[in-house]
Amino acid sequence: MERMREALRARHYSKRTEQAYCHWVRRFIYHHGVRHPSEMAEPEINAFLTHLAVEARVSASTQNQALAAVLFLYRHVIGRDVGELDVVRARRPVRLPVVMSREEVQEVLANLTGDRKLIASLMYGAGLRLGEVLQMRVQDIDFDRGEILVRDGKGAKDRVTLLPRFVTGTLREHLEKVKRIHGRDLTEGWGRVVLPDALDRKYPNAAGEWGWQWVFPQEK
Repeated sequence: MERMREALRARHYSKRTEQAYCHWVRRFIYHHGVRHPSEMAEPEINAFLTHLAVEARVSASTQNQALAAVLFLYRHVIGRDVGELDVVRARRPVRLPVVMSREEVQEVLANLTGDRKLIASLMYGAGLRLGEVLQMRVQDIDFDRGEILVRDGKGAKDRVTLLPRFVTGTLREHLEKVKRIHGRDLTEGWGRVVLPDALDRKYPNAAGEWGWQWVFPQEK
């Protein structure tokens, strides 16, 4: 598993993808009685993926993710190509998307308070995923230009989206509160965050700088 993580990180896969792929590789290994993957091949892969579709009844996208994880394991960790697979595929249901009206959105927001309301407002107003909001750093917000820089979004891509005007005032107040907390943390010897890639070695003091702090830090 350590070699699996190293291979994923060397290819700059996101942290969430690393967690998901490692989860499926463990499921694959335990499904076959904790046998080493090098001792298994196409029949065991077929059996595992078919089990996910038939017995576990996972969705098509989940089965595809499990397949991608196992293929990555064999190609980049074990160093062996996987031949043709004969897998029972999970059915992909056809569903119409549920789109809330503006009034329904306002009703939901009216029943939220504090950080949760601000997070939901940013998701709605800026078209952000929950993970993208929670990974947002202070320097990613540009009040002057009315923009938010989304780093390492879906597909490991960066993009710029609009900062909705109706949250600007609340967001400024929230950041002022977070900055006060960050100042107290620094005086107590804390207030440092995890930096992407190897920036902590390139800029040793950056982890404590205000711009790199999370917009929504954990309470504990």
